[in-house]
Amino acid sequence: MLMTGCVRSDGEADAPAVAHQYRPLKILILGGTGFIGPHMVREALRRGHQVSLFNRGRTNRNLFPDLELLVGDRDNGLDALVGHKWDAVVDNSGYVPRHVADSATLLSSAVSHYIFVSTVGVYAAMSGNLTAADYHGVDMPNTEYDSPLVTMPDETVEEVITETYGPLKVLCERAATEAMGEDRITILRPTWVAGPGDKSDRFTYWPVRVSRGGEVLVPGEPTDRIQIVDARDMATFVVDSLEQKITGIYNMVNPTGTYSMGQYMEDSLAVTASDASLTWVDAAFVEAQGLHAGGEIPIWGPLSGDTRSDAIVNGDRSFAKGMKTRPERETIRDILVWWKTLPEDRRNNMRAGLSAEREAEMLAAWHEQQA
Repeated sequence: MLMTGCVRSDGEADAPAVAHQYRPLKILILGGTGFIGPHMVREALRRGHQVSLFNRGRTNRNLFPDLELLVGDRDNGLDALVGHKWDAVVDNSGYVPRHVADSATLLSSAVSHYIFVSTVGVYAAMSGNLTAADYHGVDMPNTEYDSPLVTMPDETVEEVITETYGPLKVLCERAATEAMGEDRITILRPTWVAGPGDKSDRFTYWPVRVSRGGEVLVPGEPTDRIQIVDARDMATFVVDSLEQKITGIYNMVNPTGTYSMGQYMEDSLAVTASDASLTWVDAAFVEAQGLHAGGEIPIWGPLSGDTRSDAIVNGDRSFAKGMKTRPERETIRDILVWWKTLPEDRRNNMRAGLSAEREAEMLAAWHEQQA
């Protein structure tokens, strides 16, 4: 008998449990209680699989009280993993190559399949070496999986900052592959990840801002492309990969060129029924004011330069393996439902986007410039 869904405390409805054609798997998730991890845990449980978690037991410790929790630290604290066997492991908390090498080496004899969550930031084309002309076709440098990856002059560096995030993920991918072998590893390279539970507020900022009404500063042109992936769609692909033994490298994105900043704003206006007015400011103004480089304009990026958009990634290989992406409006709607469940002090302190004061200042500067 199918179970009907219910609404959890995070505002997202549980999907009904379903009868499934694949045998139950024993799955280890390194992490599992942050943002994308819980979606993967829920999807695996929904399909009848057994899930164990390995983490420090500090974040959302009570999120899955009925699951096996192996407490440890990836920095020389893997003892809790010794002596266990699983069918597969999902590594969504690997940022430092040494940590990934240690865990993959230890687990190489304990699991038959290793999924590593990386980033589209591993592509050299993401480093700002393109010009606007590179965007006017489908054969763009980072659409091919064998295109150049970013490099790191000093591979001993372990500090994870904006400049090292992509290069470190390249080294993490290499470490996991060397330990597991190419025939036992799946590497996922997501773009901006959105969905209920996102603590970064990067995608969340825009619909929340639109919902407040008034004059909204929006960067670029309505036709500027953006790319995201809903964390739940990625979670579905992860469990599909585990069940079907899908290996290889896959970009986690919505289809290239199908979504734009203008559509994002239209969807936000529609979902919130807001009377907000949009003021579009050009890329030159954004750059002159340092808005994008300062992280005050999330998701969108200019067509060229060091802070350019990531919206040129081809996901055809993923779609060929069955990945499906939900309508972006659904993601917006569900995010807003989740957002309203958060404490008021959290909602009053967004972690991305423009503050009300900064936005008012920038709007005044824009209008003065236009006058």
